[in-house]
Amino acid sequence: MHYASVFKPGLFSGQVHIVTGGGSGIGRCTAHELAALGAHVALVGRKEEKLQAVAREIAEDTGSSDNCSFHVCDIREEEQVKSTVKQVLDTSGRVDGLVNNAGGQFPAPLASINQKGWETVVRTNLTGGFLMAREVYGQYMAKNGGAIVNIVADMWGGMPGMGHSGAARAGMVNLTQTAAVEWGTSGVRVNAVAPGWIASSGMDNYPPSMKSMIIGLRDGVPLKRLGNESEVSSAIVFLLSPAAAFISGTTVRIDGAASQGGRVWPLPPARNNAPFNGFHRASTPRVLQD
Repeated sequence: MHYASVFKPGLFSGQVHIVTGGGSGIGRCTAHELAALGAHVALVGRKEEKLQAVAREIAEDTGSSDNCSFHVCDIREEEQVKSTVKQVLDTSGRVDGLVNNAGGQFPAPLASINQKGWETVVRTNLTGGFLMAREVYGQYMAKNGGAIVNIVADMWGGMPGMGHSGAARAGMVNLTQTAAVEWGTSGVRVNAVAPGWIASSGMDNYPPSMKSMIIGLRDGVPLKRLGNESEVSSAIVFLLSPAAAFISGTTVRIDGAASQGGRVWPLPPARNNAPFNGFHRASTPRVLQD
């Protein structure tokens, strides 16, 4: 089986795209779709075994190990980021796209978050993305153009229980807008994608006490379901593609309208709502399997 992308075969042939956090979840799915469309994908993450596993999957699916490489890097560390981007360029000679997907957080009310916890989440979800974007721009895109897609989150109206992540993601949206202006004359487009409640492996990282809340998330979505990884990946791929050549500085919400309208409007049962799932290796998170 192969990735069933809605985009034309060979769309990214000859191109190189970096995907941070490519060892799992949305990053893994996006890496698969980009590779299926002809790109060489450079996976970046902290855990080598996860990156290796995805690289093996892509090699198996595409029939070639040339379509993927992996680079162990903590995006929060400036020197590692500089070195990793240089490695990609030394090996592949170009970077056409960057998917700033790596991130992470832990649930906690603001009053209980200490400085270390706050700074760790902000460094992961904001500083790391900035460092990756700056280095890709400075080392290649400033002279050659390219596209950057930053992955944020649904933080409109606040993010109770994850205020550290909400603050970082809001910062990334502003960074996206600023970079789109400053780097536009270099032919660099910078956009963001804000996934809502997506049935991804990251859901299994939360404590068991959150299981009932996670299962009930679909009730707050007007489409009355959770999204899936390939529905996010397809938006990322679109923003990287020539079809988005005049789109820059925007954030696309992939959330089934959950961020709209508040909790006042009643949500009846949904109809005529068929999900799209092109990822042939997708699996349901354990927390949603019961």
